[in-house]
Amino acid sequence: MHTEVPRPQIDAALVERLVAAQFPQWAGLPVHEVDPQGWDNRTYRLGSELSVRLPSAAGYVPAVEKEQRVLPYLAPLLEVAVPEPVGLGVPGDGYPFPWSVRRWLDGTVALRAVALDRRAFAADVGTVLRQLRAIPAGDGPVAGAHSFHRGAHPSYYASEVVAALDALGDAVDHGACVRVWDEATATAWDGPGVWFHGDVAPGNLLVDDAGRLAALIDFGTCGVGDPACDLVLAWTFLDEEARRVFRDAAGLDRDTWARARGWALWKSLIMLAGSAGPGDRAEHEAVLRAVLVDPVV
Repeated sequence: MHTEVPRPQIDAALVERLVAAQFPQWAGLPVHEVDPQGWDNRTYRLGSELSVRLPSAAGYVPAVEKEQRVLPYLAPLLEVAVPEPVGLGVPGDGYPFPWSVRRWLDGTVALRAVALDRRAFAADVGTVLRQLRAIPAGDGPVAGAHSFHRGAHPSYYASEVVAALDALGDAVDHGACVRVWDEATATAWDGPGVWFHGDVAPGNLLVDDAGRLAALIDFGTCGVGDPACDLVLAWTFLDEEARRVFRDAAGLDRDTWARARGWALWKSLIMLAGSAGPGDRAEHEAVLRAVLVDPVV
């Protein structure tokens, strides 16, 4: 019988003990919790030059080895910074999962950036996603369980969409949601698989003091497949004008945008129906409204 490993208790004291035991060269460096925190992983700053990243649950463990392998390959081929792994930790001191040490990346998460020019930001993100798609796929990890099926066809989550619509009832426009979902699942990526990030969210995009994109972080759900999942930022963070800038910079066709809209619809519906994850109800309702009124294309 399979027993799920409970979510571990993670705090700065645990990070200090793990580092001291496994990386004595960094023992004694101050450890500070990073704000804001991610959902899949917990991140702590180690001294001034490093960070420590620890999966928050068993489902996020496959990302550790994957990032150790793919980030050094992708980094020199992108014009923005990505995390640089410098150490791979093992379970210890009651913490049951592998974990990693990376170079610290300066910047402010777009979610917290003050007076961000979202059109310039949208152009920057679209450009880096175009660069990412152009990188040879080689033996990159094909979309699957490790990416939570980002990069696969959105129909993988059809049963969750149906269940969420049933649970939400009249709280959402059922007919409009079904129309968006049907359009999304009527097309498919018919070319060779390309690199996708898998979680292009404002918490994973760092900007510099001028508000320009400086780094793309958290490649835990990256892989090779359909890039539609990387376009959901259009509805989760951008306004109408910035969506058009993002569309033009990203350089993808109408069918890919239809599937992207399906990805955004799925996530907003399951979150409104009670799935655990970041964001409050008002945020997910706002995303759903944007999805239903604006196909972007």
